[in-house]
Amino acid sequence: MENNSILEEVLLKKSQQKKKMSPNNYKERLFVLTKTHLSYHEYDKQKKGSKKGSIDIKKIRCVETVNLDEPTPLERQYPFQIVYKDGLLYVYTPNEESRSRWLKALQKEIRGNADLLNKYHKGFFTNGKFLCCNQTCKGAPGCTIWEKYTTLHSTLSPVKPLPPDPRPLYNYEPQGNCDIPLVRNSQYYVLKEEDPEQWKVRDVEGKEGIVPSTFLKAVSVNDELRENFSIDKHSSEEEDRIDKHDWYAGNISRAQSEKLLREKGKEGSFMVRKSSQAGKYTVSVFSMALEDKKGTVKHYHVHTNSENEYYLAENYCFNSVPKLIHYHQHNSAGIVTRLRHAVSTKGNTIPSTASLGDGIWELKREEIILQKELGSGQFGMVQLGKWKGKYDVAVKMIKEGSMSEDAFIEEAQNMMKLNHPRLVKLYGVCTKTYPIYIVTEYMANGCLLSYLKSHGKKLQPFQLLEICYNVCEAMTFLESHQFIHRDLAARNCLVNNDLTVKVSDFGMARYVLDDLYVSSQGTKFPVKWSAPEVFHYTKFSSKSDVWAFGILMWEVFTLGKQPYELYDNMQVIQKVCEGYRLYRPQLASKNIYQIMYSCWHELPEKRPTFLQLQSFIELLREDDKL
Repeated sequence: MENNSILEEVLLKKSQQKKKMSPNNYKERLFVLTKTHLSYHEYDKQKKGSKKGSIDIKKIRCVETVNLDEPTPLERQYPFQIVYKDGLLYVYTPNEESRSRWLKALQKEIRGNADLLNKYHKGFFTNGKFLCCNQTCKGAPGCTIWEKYTTLHSTLSPVKPLPPDPRPLYNYEPQGNCDIPLVRNSQYYVLKEEDPEQWKVRDVEGKEGIVPSTFLKAVSVNDELRENFSIDKHSSEEEDRIDKHDWYAGNISRAQSEKLLREKGKEGSFMVRKSSQAGKYTVSVFSMALEDKKGTVKHYHVHTNSENEYYLAENYCFNSVPKLIHYHQHNSAGIVTRLRHAVSTKGNTIPSTASLGDGIWELKREEIILQKELGSGQFGMVQLGKWKGKYDVAVKMIKEGSMSEDAFIEEAQNMMKLNHPRLVKLYGVCTKTYPIYIVTEYMANGCLLSYLKSHGKKLQPFQLLEICYNVCEAMTFLESHQFIHRDLAARNCLVNNDLTVKVSDFGMARYVLDDLYVSSQGTKFPVKWSAPEVFHYTKFSSKSDVWAFGILMWEVFTLGKQPYELYDNMQVIQKVCEGYRLYRPQLASKNIYQIMYSCWHELPEKRPTFLQLQSFIELLREDDKL
């Protein structure tokens, strides 16, 4: 035994499963415990070999036995675990006496360590999960009280008791306009429960609505914890609302978050977004700390433990996401870097609850201040406006003779009812004097076609696919409401400051009076985006929109090229009727081109629906790990 060692013995060490499903293996190692480190070495022919690993005593957080795996061979009957800041180590002793000796010696040396655990996992972490509680994160908080904590912790803090076993959890889908969804394991605050069956609640994003009390467990409002959904009447502090923070990006996709964080390009740039799993969140962080010279974006899922507390990679738990983020803004604690620079996607947008005008859709012209020209469209000039001196809006100033005004105004109220996150919102119109204003949601990055031409070379194929997915979501919604766009193209989609793409000008082609949209027969349609039944019979449907979506996908993957650029409108009609189709863009994989091509079947009934297209693209997004 070395002079400064406390304990030395040849023990069996289990592999640490650095990868989730890596196979287990067991190796004999000489373990040496000193006042500062626990190290382990190769051991052959009674000789100590090279050091294979070392753990700083100050970083050890728990030393305890672990329940046997079944079936277990004789040489692995006496395991114990060492939980430390950077990992988890399982060691097997030859007998109970040896295990007790190691536990006693190690627990003596870690007494007073700063980050000791009050709970631990009594089961092994194997094949990607803890056998005791089935949690899949290796850094997940423990599920069993560690009895030794009170005697080893320097402050002798009282042990927090375990909560009661959670009851079965249920999701709730809204049944009316005033309802909000309930998502299992999410947190809600009770605002009113005057009606025993219907309670008014607020979620962590600040949305309020009515929900059935039975889904929340019918207990007294004075109870601190409603187990099913973690309902706390007295905890509605403003700082626990996610939506008020600049770092919260809502439904932004993984691809969009990566582009925005890389554009910021600063160490520790971050945002929090909704996960693809309902009710969950993901923290996306940019760092130059890893080997990639261009920097890396890491995505961390926000986990919840049995007490509905939030945590990232390490056992630092908080009762709200904002408190979790605040902690990691000052401590990296298991993630690649400290959260240093919040990347915001918020602009001066109109709240969804705002009332724009005295009527349902007629706005007061004097409340809209025009600020600068954004461009010109098929109806006339488009300007950036400020509504009530506060909110950004886009104002289309309709030039006389460019549209069928009466027909549009008659239909505008119905168009305003089409609300979807991927549709550009139509707020209202000003029709009392000329020029007529059409007031819509402002999209900071402008027209998709222009964006592709100016920024497309910086986009990866998976980001181009994400653009197509955004458009497809909007069109699936229109399809479900039997609404036909008639003019789907990249020029009629807009890009927001968070790189979300939204569909604009849906249904507007009916009111256009413009030569660009007139074929030689005098009918109005955008020829190069039109299906054969539109050429022949001026027959529009969701299936003719599907054809146009295929052309839009081609525009996206060619970074804004003009379709059929060598042919005029009459030649395009002839070529398409003869079976000619656009070629596969260089940036489009065979699978992506197959989706495009499926949109261009001569027979409308043979083309997929938008719902089917959305499913096809979702599969590719999963393949590309978006």
